Amino acid sequence: MPGQVAAVRPPNVVHVVVAGDIGGAERLLLDLTTRPVLSGARHSIALMTPNPKLRALIMGAGVRVADRGPIHLHPLAYLWRAFGPRDVRWLENVLRTEQADLVHVHTYASHILGVRAAQRLGLPVLRTEHGVHHYTDPSCALGRRRALRRTDSIICVSNYVRDFVSAHAPEMAPRLRVIRNGVDEKRFGPRAFPADTPFTFSLVCRLEAWKQPDLAVRALAQLPDCRLIIAGDGSLRKKLEALAITLGVSHRIRFTGYTSDPGDAYAASHVSLNTSRDEPLGLSVLEAMASARPVIAFSGGGIPEIVRDGQTGWLVPEQRLEGLVAAMRQARAAPVHTLGLQARAFIEQECGIAAMCTAYAAAYAALSGSRAAGRG
Repeated sequence: MPGQVAAVRPPNVVHVVVAGDIGGAERLLLDLTTRPVLSGARHSIALMTPNPKLRALIMGAGVRVADRGPIHLHPLAYLWRAFGPRDVRWLENVLRTEQADLVHVHTYASHILGVRAAQRLGLPVLRTEHGVHHYTDPSCALGRRRALRRTDSIICVSNYVRDFVSAHAPEMAPRLRVIRNGVDEKRFGPRAFPADTPFTFSLVCRLEAWKQPDLAVRALAQLPDCRLIIAGDGSLRKKLEALAITLGVSHRIRFTGYTSDPGDAYAASHVSLNTSRDEPLGLSVLEAMASARPVIAFSGGGIPEIVRDGQTGWLVPEQRLEGLVAAMRQARAAPVHTLGLQARAFIEQECGIAAMCTAYAAAYAALSGSRAAGRG
């Protein structure tokens, strides 16, 4: 009727995920896709993974999933998947079936594949840059720059990531913007500190080399009155357990393995640790802060953007064991309740889940709007 404005439907966003681990990227994916109203889009996921735990996690989230089935993740399989005909044809069919308006790629292994399929159908591509290692890894060089240039918009999870990408590819600077990962403030609410227990630290991460979890084990050996909870799994698990036995601290460390709810680890600790080397942002850091736990972390990557030294935690200037031990001793004698409340306040003000989702909604609207204008 005259005078009426046609309702604009939310864009259909297909997320391409080629991954084997469950980390920050996969958790952001679920936070975003399970909130269609806040994120302003209809979501579906094109999934390729060899990990049954990741498949079960995504399948159980209530989001539409197109599953490629168990795949291999090694260099030859990646080359065939990225540049061969079969997987791009499969993804193209998924995009048609879902009537996609834009493609959202999340992991390095999805970048080239997602761009190829999107270009075949004339769809815009949005990419979340969760890290930067693929910019320096020679094995990731083939097709990297071409896929980057054919990506319409790039969301960086921190200023550190944005500046890194901009330095690596200056021509992409106009397409970069920062949206920090958000935390579900209700799921990770303030938790009471453990009473009548030894002072306890928590470390929530994948147990891989760049996370440097061995430093937490070695540091505990110099803090005889403290305990450590390690929540996570990975290739270093057995080596860490052996190291704990060698150092005589195995009775003071609890390995929980992978958990879909790290909140229990934060609740059982007084202070959370992050020992990663140049962490792009640190979703586990944000979750710990949301749980009202101050954080000790190395002052590299995007960590200084979220941890304020002496206010919401402690920044260790150099990635050395001595500095980590000194910060842990300082935390042992500090008013952790006060710092924990300040950490929680920071999350509420700057890293809430609603703010993240609405920022992505604006990014989706801009890309889908540009596509509509192009069709017009």
